[in-house]
Amino acid sequence: MSLSATHTPGAAPVVPEKTGRAPRPPRRRRFGIEQRRSLTGWFFLIPAAVLIAWMNFWPMFQAFILSLQTGRGTRLTFAEPLWYNYQRLFSDEIFKLTVQNTLIYLVAQVPIMLVLALILANLLNDRNLRFKGLWRTAIFLPCAVSLVSYSLVFRTMFATDGLINDMLMGLHLVSSPVNWLGETGTARFVIIVGLLWRWTGYNMVFYLAALQNLDYSTLEAAKIDGAGAFKTFWYVTVPQLKPMILLTAIMSTNGTIQLFDESWNLTQGGPAYTSMTMSHYLFELSFQKNPNFGYAAALSYAILIMVAVLAAVQMKVGDKRD
Repeated sequence: MSLSATHTPGAAPVVPEKTGRAPRPPRRRRFGIEQRRSLTGWFFLIPAAVLIAWMNFWPMFQAFILSLQTGRGTRLTFAEPLWYNYQRLFSDEIFKLTVQNTLIYLVAQVPIMLVLALILANLLNDRNLRFKGLWRTAIFLPCAVSLVSYSLVFRTMFATDGLINDMLMGLHLVSSPVNWLGETGTARFVIIVGLLWRWTGYNMVFYLAALQNLDYSTLEAAKIDGAGAFKTFWYVTVPQLKPMILLTAIMSTNGTIQLFDESWNLTQGGPAYTSMTMSHYLFELSFQKNPNFGYAAALSYAILIMVAVLAAVQMKVGDKRD
């Protein structure tokens, strides 16, 4: 061993001789299994996220920019002030009427539909019921029917010389044909009946799916304790279905606020806009008469705000989790 490499206790440390070689760079750590899995997930997620942003959020941003513009057709300029279209909504009597119509459909139809769906689901969940598949299919089938098809059938049934008037006159409940689609109250009634007929079975399926996951022993315990059918349903079944009831309430509310097909196909918004919905009015502003895309875009954002506010209120009221 050379003297340069020796070290005497108590003496200063001897610095080794320089060899002229550069120190090796630290070796990079390879990706672990979890990191590789994370990168693989992001690899599949990023294209879908980009597509969603491009197809959904970018058009929403464009619609907001459009809502700040005025003009007819494609001859648009930015409004002065920029919020002119939103300010105009508060003075538009037709818009106020369509909001009133939509809220009437919401208040009258959604609670009835959800209660009917809940009752039907509870009845069809009976283990001793025969032909359950047949009954479930028959009630759900209207949901699979085309919106245009069923609207045409309803228009024919509720015509002045249609089946409904013939039945009412045959039973001597009315003395003359009722103009169902030509009067404000009856036109709204026809739309509500159409909504109930088509969407009750749709919500019933959600409740049936939730009922399959209930603990059957709780129902048996209620029967052993002497609870009747109504008390078992109200105090045992319904509390366990609260999350599903909240979900269907939000979905039904959002669908009703954006209602278009029934207003367009059943009543054409008549008479005199008294059965027209907000989405129908939006379509009319955009593609009928003299198109006003800027004002229509502002109306679409008003619908969006209403949907978001109502959904938030329902979540706050209905979700009691800590």
